Amino acid sequence: MPELKVDPTLRAAVDLARAALDGLAEPGSVGDHLEMVMDGDRVATHYFACLTPAYLGWRWAVSVARATRQKEATVCETSLVPGAASVLSPQWLPYAERIAPGDLSAGDILPFRVDDPLLVQGFEATGEEDVDQMAFFELGLGRRRVLSEEGREDAAQRWYDGPHGPTADVAVQAHDRCSTCGYFVPMAGALRAVFGVCANGWSPSDGQVVSLDHGCGAHSETDVPADDAAAHGRPIVDEFAVDLLT
Repeated sequence: MPELKVDPTLRAAVDLARAALDGLAEPGSVGDHLEMVMDGDRVATHYFACLTPAYLGWRWAVSVARATRQKEATVCETSLVPGAASVLSPQWLPYAERIAPGDLSAGDILPFRVDDPLLVQGFEATGEEDVDQMAFFELGLGRRRVLSEEGREDAAQRWYDGPHGPTADVAVQAHDRCSTCGYFVPMAGALRAVFGVCANGWSPSDGQVVSLDHGCGAHSETDVPADDAAAHGRPIVDEFAVDLLT
């Protein structure tokens, strides 16, 4: 795209642009003229430094223009715009995109995701409401969508790498694995080959999904040697302390 030719009339409209900021900007907040940029044919923007402490690096922008054969510039609009070194707020993200695991609290509701890659249809809908509702009732499905293969892999990897997998500190120091523990309850479905649920009230993993190669010190088949009862001699009486007490 060819470079726009600088319009002499617009370039000379510095005082006009600065005057347009009177009454808009606080007194003393408009600094030196920084530059003029041609935005189009007979349209340009003058930039002035912003001296307001809260807007470091920002610039006052005044757009000017002139009509064909017009010998004077006209102010189009004024604004405060960020410069290259301005401090800006993070880019806004919709709630559905910025919420992360662990953010939910009581009363919060996740937005519905129609195209969730971690879910697939639980059955093929016919499009006829009566038929589809009957399928839900007769088959006992109760769920319109179930985990996809990607969803299962995502959950399995997260659980396996988490605090109830084989690399957790409690598992590394354990003497035996959950796969041989009597409190281990196997899961149903595709994940049962790797995971189950701990049902040991003494375990830090009680009620949690654990991998078969996880472990802890509350394994049902492990024990520690019983300490021999140490013989104690006659108690030593501190006569000085007795004298103080009496």
